[in-house]
Amino acid sequence: RMMRALEVMHASGRSILSFYTGQKKLRPFNIIKVALELPREYLYENINTRTEQMMNLGLLNEAKELLVYKSLKPLHTVGYRELFAHLEGGISLEEAVKLIKQNTRHYAKRQMTWFKKDGEFTWMSPGNATDVISFIKERLKA
Repeated sequence: RMMRALEVMHASGRSILSFYTGQKKLRPFNIIKVALELPREYLYENINTRTEQMMNLGLLNEAKELLVYKSLKPLHTVGYRELFAHLEGGISLEEAVKLIKQNTRHYAKRQMTWFKKDGEFTWMSPGNATDVISFIKERLKA
């Protein structure tokens, strides 16, 4: 944050705080916030399937190549963290995959909680695209 503040000061001659007004900017367009919410069992099934696909497509080999860089912040993410623990002998590959799935579910829950705090979203089922499109068309008319 400090570096960013210094960059802004250097580039503009103004403090970064001077750019924060605390008020929402008026926009010359309408923002329609639609969020698609899968039933939990489908979401979890998708997470499990996607994890298996990533493993089949070489995530473990990718983690092996990146192991020497494991201290870098971008690699402190779900997937790499668990596979690094496996590669260092801390857990089995089976346990690492199980933890990737579990930690991804936890991450998805945190994302849902964060988005649900924004009352401007309209939550809809992705199963009926016609309803979603109709809703957006109606909002565009308003």
